[in-house]
Amino acid sequence: MQVLFKSRHPQATDLRDLTERRVRFVLRRVGWLVPRAEVQMSDVNGPRGGIDKRCQVELRTDGAGSVVVASVASDWRTALDNALARAVRFLMRLWRRGSDSRRMRQRLISHER
Repeated sequence: MQVLFKSRHPQATDLRDLTERRVRFVLRRVGWLVPRAEVQMSDVNGPRGGIDKRCQVELRTDGAGSVVVASVASDWRTALDNALARAVRFLMRLWRRGSDSRRMRQRLISHER
């Protein structure tokens, strides 16, 4: 799996290795479904502080298109973990819907015979 990391903020670029490890860990069971993951980190308010660390995760799949999720939190790690968790939940929901519809089609075909 290819993991791309984008950020202009100096503190966020220090998290490049952590981000790649977290993405690979969270996607370890669905890595076959996601050949490419892109993570963008930005500081919304700049030096003013507050809940302003934004993380956007884009998971590109082979068959289901792309899943894009963003999360805003007070620190980079929380924003990253929240975005990854939401993206994986959404991806699994899409995958289950696809496999459910395939199962239904198989049942219909087998009953028609």
